Amino acid sequence: MDVVLLLALVAGIVTVVTIVLTTKLDAFVGLIIASLLTGLIAGTAPSALVDAITTGFGNTLANVGFVIGLGVAIGKILEVSGAAHALARSVLRLFGRGREPWAMCGVGSAVAIPVFGDSAYLLLTPLARAIARLRGTGYATLGIALAAGVAITHNLVPPTPGPLAVAGIMGADIGSVILVGLAMSVVMLVACVGYAKVVGPRVEPFISEEIKAEVYGPARATSGVGAAQRGDTGSAGAPGEPAAAGSNGADSVGSGVHPELQDTPAGGKPHRVSAWHAVATLLVPIVLIVVNTLVTTIDRNQQGVLTGDFEPSRWTEPFLFVGSPMVALTIGLVLAVYLLLPRWAPRKVTHRWLSEAAASAGMILLVTGAGGAFGEVLRQTGIGDALAGAISALALPAFLLPFIIGTVLRTAQGSATVAMITAAGVAAPIVGQLGVDPLLMVFACITGAMAVSHYNDSFFWVVTRVMGLDGTAALKAQTGMTAFQWLAAIPMLFVLDVVL
Repeated sequence: MDVVLLLALVAGIVTVVTIVLTTKLDAFVGLIIASLLTGLIAGTAPSALVDAITTGFGNTLANVGFVIGLGVAIGKILEVSGAAHALARSVLRLFGRGREPWAMCGVGSAVAIPVFGDSAYLLLTPLARAIARLRGTGYATLGIALAAGVAITHNLVPPTPGPLAVAGIMGADIGSVILVGLAMSVVMLVACVGYAKVVGPRVEPFISEEIKAEVYGPARATSGVGAAQRGDTGSAGAPGEPAAAGSNGADSVGSGVHPELQDTPAGGKPHRVSAWHAVATLLVPIVLIVVNTLVTTIDRNQQGVLTGDFEPSRWTEPFLFVGSPMVALTIGLVLAVYLLLPRWAPRKVTHRWLSEAAASAGMILLVTGAGGAFGEVLRQTGIGDALAGAISALALPAFLLPFIIGTVLRTAQGSATVAMITAAGVAAPIVGQLGVDPLLMVFACITGAMAVSHYNDSFFWVVTRVMGLDGTAALKAQTGMTAFQWLAAIPMLFVLDVVL
């Protein structure tokens, strides 16, 4: 590989990491500056460089901009309506007593698909605490299992913004990303529940006394370490505990409904959301997108056009229309507003929540577009072609490049979304030259960015502060869990490499 092009690539990646870690600027500005620096070092004319950046930015957002905005809006309505909470309680009842770690991991994975990771964890923490209080121990195990479930699907399964952005940059089919992401999630969930069961009891004694008092009640806070070590189960109604209904403690916490929906009109009933409505809101758009993928695959096989562009048959047009991610998620948002919110909910309040969702999506959209711009610069400077040639000469699988880049960036700057988008921007220009399936490269970027969550990651602090852990215990609970996820992904990538 040409030394100048290699220098340009390294300078661009180092620039992103340095700006995010050491300056007051964010990842969006960092990626734009990295794109400019990379292009100038590679010898691109300034006017052509600006054109490349704007083209890459626009093309990327044309693919995923609608989808990210709509996905975030659905998540907001699920959160404020109490639907995410209702879904969580139903999953807990489904798993039953004695399988609480599995239930919390499953609940976290279900809710984190439409809801941001930090919000999902905070939303579900009262359920974990209610269960731990009924059992008299096990809060650390439940907290680790919940964090694992949230992290897995939030990183692997659209319509969360990260995988959506990577799929758009790589040009991968979103329906296929959903199916493969769900399959990988199941394997990771099993592994991470095992990790929580092993590590949870070991860090339970190190939970702060303040959190123990909040979880187990003041009367038992000082004896929490002994209870954890003995494995005492405790019982509902113990001193210092409020009465709790239900066998799993799910009913001992509130409804999760936003305060503005708790003041019912005169003569009205308190707002409660059916779990089935929550499931419908989530499943309808996902099923439509997946059906689109399946129909397209069948049509391609019938026409004998397995790769590249093709002319869809007339019978597939309705499925392709309603199953396009933009239309499917629009349908999902309409369902969310009219199924999950009460009829008397003020229009202005609903509009404000949707505006808040749009504000949340704004920075994600900017970072996603900037990642696409970086990738376009790599294409037009010839760095992508040179990098593809260098990788082809190595005896290593091509997918290890974005995997390693995602790992390094996540470890260095903390944001999984920034790490996977940057890795996708680097890898997208070489997919065609190497003959690698874009779907494999999507998951290489994503799983690499699932690497260790530690002190520079906001989710690390959310999890460890809520669990009352510090120092080595915090690292074992959260950093160790994410490292375990990262390791579990490696053999699955090799399997995908063989299958695709």
